[in-house]
Amino acid sequence: MISSIVYFPISAPPPRFMLLLFLTAVLMVVVVVSDSAAGAASNPGVFNVKYRYARLQGSLLALKEHDDRRQLRILAGIDLPLGGSGRPDILGLYYAKIGIGTPAKSYYVQVDTGSDITWVNCIQCKECPRKSSLGIELTLYNIKESNTGKLVPCDEEFCYQINGGPLSGCKANMSCPYLEIYGDGSSTAGYFVKDVVQYDSVSGDLQTKTANGSVIFGCGARQSGDLDSSNEEALDGILGFGKANSSMISQLASTGRVKKIFAHCLDGRNGGGIFAIGHVVQPKVNMTPLVPNQPHYNVNMTAVQVGQEFLNVPADLFQVGDRKGAIIDSGTTLAYLPEIIYEPLVKKIISQEPGLKVNIMHDNYKCFQYSGRVDDVFPNVTFHFENSVILRVYPHDYLFPHEGSWCIGWQNSGMQSRDRRNLTLLGDLVLSNKLVLYDLENQVIGWTEYNCSSSIQVKDEGSGTVHLVGSHYLSSASPLDTSFLVMLLLVLIITLLLL
Repeated sequence: MISSIVYFPISAPPPRFMLLLFLTAVLMVVVVVSDSAAGAASNPGVFNVKYRYARLQGSLLALKEHDDRRQLRILAGIDLPLGGSGRPDILGLYYAKIGIGTPAKSYYVQVDTGSDITWVNCIQCKECPRKSSLGIELTLYNIKESNTGKLVPCDEEFCYQINGGPLSGCKANMSCPYLEIYGDGSSTAGYFVKDVVQYDSVSGDLQTKTANGSVIFGCGARQSGDLDSSNEEALDGILGFGKANSSMISQLASTGRVKKIFAHCLDGRNGGGIFAIGHVVQPKVNMTPLVPNQPHYNVNMTAVQVGQEFLNVPADLFQVGDRKGAIIDSGTTLAYLPEIIYEPLVKKIISQEPGLKVNIMHDNYKCFQYSGRVDDVFPNVTFHFENSVILRVYPHDYLFPHEGSWCIGWQNSGMQSRDRRNLTLLGDLVLSNKLVLYDLENQVIGWTEYNCSSSIQVKDEGSGTVHLVGSHYLSSASPLDTSFLVMLLLVLIITLLLL
């Protein structure tokens, strides 16, 4: 079809008409943005993620307290006869929005690679948070409002597996309970339900479609400690992406809907990032084996290098007792090293600039004043793992400004409590701005430096096609929050028409 350009001479419109036209245009933009936000929901291919804490914001003490609570939970979760083996935690660094039930309701949940059980706060809960300072609207799950929700009885196989056998006194009409008590005194208790969870399935390059799957999750009826209503930065619950069969990734994979492979890329500069389920084909990632029979994502570290020099580390350092290898945990802010590594590492960093005066802040952070570019003077720190996999950390990653000084993010786990002494735990300080790939099908994990504001390529296992998956920044505000602005603009437009 041939088109032609038609020209109509026009005169300048009156000012009132121009204002009306402008307001109408703004209204159209608001409606389009609102619809776009509403259309970007949740998925077994992609989760829209957002940081709970922007990198390096808040006090140094708050960062350390966050990690203390985090480590107590992932290391000291108590599995009681009533409870599961998951170690939920609400203090991680990023969260996602998913849909649960029919009709679906939105829930904001922490995506946690250190947790196995997925759970959300339930309608019966009296101590659960009702509001959050994160700018999100909290929702309590009500099984009676979902056409697909049903209780999980205590004689079901899932209940047997998570409790290590039949529950004493179990009757067929009784729901399967759970109880988790943590080292910091927090606890969550409730019962298991099964319902439809909605997410976004990758359907094309930077495109998704709504998909769903039935998943068993905990309905939290009682929370205490940092999980109760006193928590100002509350979420609706936890999305467990741990290794156990009870985790979200394991349950979805058991139905054949997805492969037991997922990846995250946390954007330490802009916030948000990528969280995708599926076989990542680009970028290429070098993989290292997971240490078998460990509850977390543990890997074998073989050496530590500062600049061009290797530290003198005993060969059996990471093979002590039951806690083998280094834990990869995106829910922890900093990085914790055994004292035998921490002391020489920090000493070599400081020695790069003679005359530095080091002071201790908040009993944990070694800080100093320096006016130049840290990447020009201080050394990279490189961790070596089995299969010749390396993880390089740059000075701008492990040094951060605070009150006119530069502080070292490395922490000495030799100074921690008995349960965490000489622990090797690598958190957000080393994982940000890297694509981290978890392949539970082959029991390996890997990473590569990457721009987490860009996109990755994920393979569709059914068709064999490869699609682009982009980064997201999940806005705290609900799309419904634009309704007030829309109404205000409509009132202004009608008023102008009546003048």
